[in-house]
Amino acid sequence: MDHRSETRDFLTTRRARITPEQAGLPAYGTSRRVPGLRREEAAMLAGVSVDYYTRLERGNLTGVSESVLEALARALRLDDAEREHLYDLARQANTGPRAARTGRRRTTGAVRPTVQHLLDAVTGAPAYVRNGRLDILGVNPLGRAVFAPVFQDAAGRPNLARFVFLDAASQDFYRDWQQLAEDVVALLRGEAGRHPYDKDLTDLIGELSTRSEPFRTWWAAHNVRLHRSGVKRLHHPLVGDLTLAYESLDLTADQGLRLNAYSAEPGSPDQDALSLIASWAAADQREKSTQD
Repeated sequence: MDHRSETRDFLTTRRARITPEQAGLPAYGTSRRVPGLRREEAAMLAGVSVDYYTRLERGNLTGVSESVLEALARALRLDDAEREHLYDLARQANTGPRAARTGRRRTTGAVRPTVQHLLDAVTGAPAYVRNGRLDILGVNPLGRAVFAPVFQDAAGRPNLARFVFLDAASQDFYRDWQQLAEDVVALLRGEAGRHPYDKDLTDLIGELSTRSEPFRTWWAAHNVRLHRSGVKRLHHPLVGDLTLAYESLDLTADQGLRLNAYSAEPGSPDQDALSLIASWAAADQREKSTQD
């Protein structure tokens, strides 16, 4: 991916969404040729010259200081995810392509055995480990049972983004499909800012852009989001509607990997449904063990 274009489009779209009124500036006249703030206004709010701001918005973050990044984040009213993305873009600009490729992390097709043991020890909550590309690298039996549609037709390693955008079953499985799909795009956009030279990521984005119009549309919006906690509303093929809270945690010993764990409200119908899925998964596991 073109790092300068990524930076330019991100800053331009952030500036375009802020009105002068939101920024506390007077709006002179009623006709404005650009949506949102003008460059001159953004530069004034950031405390830099128009020429310097123009250089930044053209995608050149080389040598930019942390104080300027902070001022830019304040001027463009960036949230935590957007601020982190801006810093990632600046970091890549000051690392350079060769160094970034040389230092690129290596990922494997599975989690470490001790992490898989941890997943298997979690029997009351569906859980899985994913990387930044949304490949599922490890899962416990209950997680495989709850997210059965994700695994059903996956050729090789399951990928949540491919399931959401390329498998029609995802729109039945995720009751809030559009919101989740936009979140998936935003997560991949953030990952692209951290690892713009990851070939597998680039190939995935290219595949989704080619095959999915909704993905192309939302990718062009340059939105980024954090994925730390929330609620998933599913329609499970066995028990019907299911609402689960989730927590997403960094695996600090494995760069770029996150553990997602889900739970139901104790004593709720969702908890009863989750227990039913767990019983079904345990019976299925026993049957497979007997066959082996």
